[in-house]
Amino acid sequence: MPLTTRLTPLLLSSAVALSAASTVQAEEDEVKIGFIVKKPEQAWFINEQEAATEVGEEMGFEVVRMGGEDGQAVLSAIDNLNSQGAEGFVICPPDVRLGPTIMNRAEEYDMKVITVDDRFVDSNGDPMEEVPHLGMSGYKIGEQVGEAIHEEMQERGWDADNVAALRITNEELPTAVKRTTGASDVLIDNGFPEDNILDAPQENTDTNSAFSAAAPVISQNEDIEHWIIYALNEESVLGGVRATEQYGIDAEDVIGVGINGSGAAFAEFSRDEPTGFHGTIAVSSTMHGRETAENLYQWITEGEKPKANTETKGKLMTRNNWEEVREELGL
Repeated sequence: MPLTTRLTPLLLSSAVALSAASTVQAEEDEVKIGFIVKKPEQAWFINEQEAATEVGEEMGFEVVRMGGEDGQAVLSAIDNLNSQGAEGFVICPPDVRLGPTIMNRAEEYDMKVITVDDRFVDSNGDPMEEVPHLGMSGYKIGEQVGEAIHEEMQERGWDADNVAALRITNEELPTAVKRTTGASDVLIDNGFPEDNILDAPQENTDTNSAFSAAAPVISQNEDIEHWIIYALNEESVLGGVRATEQYGIDAEDVIGVGINGSGAAFAEFSRDEPTGFHGTIAVSSTMHGRETAENLYQWITEGEKPKANTETKGKLMTRNNWEEVREELGL
């Protein structure tokens, strides 16, 4: 047998081995990042993580999606990411005051961190400027809510003296306080009686928690003719709307305006008959997911650290325009 014939299988075998080795090396060289959110079951965070995964597939990096509903869960998630070789993570923290603790753990592993939606604060309650952040200005988004409610009240010809404002909020969450304060300030500046703003403290940020908070406030004020409702997000506003329905208040006597622009709002706008959920200030969670994931990847691969704080704006979405706004914002 000629020497070249005998060598051919060996050469082919070596080529296959080299190809396999190259594939393994490429996989090992692929950048991996984490994306940790506090409420992985909520539509906003589902969209955010899916968008991050999509941009990772487009640009050639892997996104590990994880939940972190409390401090211990977040620390466990960071440990898990480190064991998988992740070089950084995007996080919406369950409590912004966990910032120093989370950063200590990240620094142990030499991980880069970007916060999304909710921004870390230090022991003095000041924003941690050293950690890049992308999110909404809570106060400004709240102002948009207040403006939308005020304009709709005028459209309906309501006398503010006969209106009660149901402010559903969580005083432990700075974002919630900023958003509801922004809405309250706009209403008061436009002549709404401050005494007519009724607080409904919620323990969580979902619809059930908001319903539980709103129901007793409504039951104690059954003589109120009209209601306006605002909160941290649209899930909480929907909880307030459901409570008004429980007490037999007609939809035309309720103006609820939320924040986000997610499946919860889409489902409400798709109902055959309008409800008290008038609208939501829609912000693109898809954009938040894509941009933070891309920024982190570029930081890891090119050393380009993102801006300390990037703020996004919202757009009023109602039953009349929700499909157009959804397409415009890529929701």
